[in-house]
Amino acid sequence: MNLAEGVQLVSFGILVATTIAAALGVVLLDNIVYSAFLLGGVFVSMAGLYLLLNADFVAAAQILVYVGAVNVLIIFAIMLVNKNEVFKPMKNAWFRKGATALVCVGLFALLGTMIQSTSWAVLGSIEPVSSTALRLGQHFFSDFLLPFELVSVLLLMAMVGAIILARREFIPDLDAEQEFVLTLPERPREPVGAIGDAPDDSES
Repeated sequence: MNLAEGVQLVSFGILVATTIAAALGVVLLDNIVYSAFLLGGVFVSMAGLYLLLNADFVAAAQILVYVGAVNVLIIFAIMLVNKNEVFKPMKNAWFRKGATALVCVGLFALLGTMIQSTSWAVLGSIEPVSSTALRLGQHFFSDFLLPFELVSVLLLMAMVGAIILARREFIPDLDAEQEFVLTLPERPREPVGAIGDAPDDSES
């Protein structure tokens, strides 16, 4: 995809802003359904970034696999679980938020250091690639075969776990000795007198 430099910069800025805003919504929103939908927005924005890098196959796989399969599976699992419990405030929540912020700042500093230390020299001549799908397939099944299979197993485990959570029913815990006896309540018996003891209305 050949675009003008100005169009590339504007598109890159819009996609980056969209990705960051959606990612912050995923983390900060209390409603987990909204977070799942915003996660789909993050995946779509990343697919746009792949398109700017002329990685058409990776962008299509990003939308088909992550948006069309993983994100939809997450949304259906959340809706099928139907958890009505209201989140209660936790004790020492400030400590957990502080630890999370510290980890995020550390990761951001690590990535920033890596970006600064990496050489980003632009190559003068780049070998044209006829088909990105063919080149990716060669790398997947030769150089990156083990990570590719591990990711496949991980996605399968996530799918099975989501299905188990969605199909789980509430079954009360019963003791081994406890038994249920299905009996109908007995009707109380009324005393019935003899026929000869019944009072005669004609005598009165």
